[in-house]
Amino acid sequence: MSPFFVMSLLFGLTFGQAASLCAPSEYTIHVEKRECAYCLAINTTICAGFCMTRDSNGKKLLLKSALSQNVCTYKEMLYRTVLIPGCPHHTIPYYSYPVAVSCKCGKCNTDYSDCVRERVRTNYCTKPQKLCTM
Repeated sequence: MSPFFVMSLLFGLTFGQAASLCAPSEYTIHVEKRECAYCLAINTTICAGFCMTRDSNGKKLLLKSALSQNVCTYKEMLYRTVLIPGCPHHTIPYYSYPVAVSCKCGKCNTDYSDCVRERVRTNYCTKPQKLCTM
């Protein structure tokens, strides 16, 4: 291996995380319950952005620990709870949602994230909408 290749590889492994653009981003969630009269539009923050990953094409040349597929995920988060308006008394009218405080590039944690890319779902209301501002 040439010294240039080795130095480039070491530089990429060391400083790759610094080139990532993973940060809290504004997002609107639309929440409705069948029993309730209104849909609630909630403004929150989620983790979104680009994280450096290491191509597995060189897996025979690199240690397994050097190969990673990082995602933009929560470093710190908190949960807020809102009241969905227009719910009958027999229905629990509360909805809790995550708010990203800070983000990081790292392994996807299935305890609080959906790590599988899904089909694009439409995020909209089918009932009259109320805006939730926190």
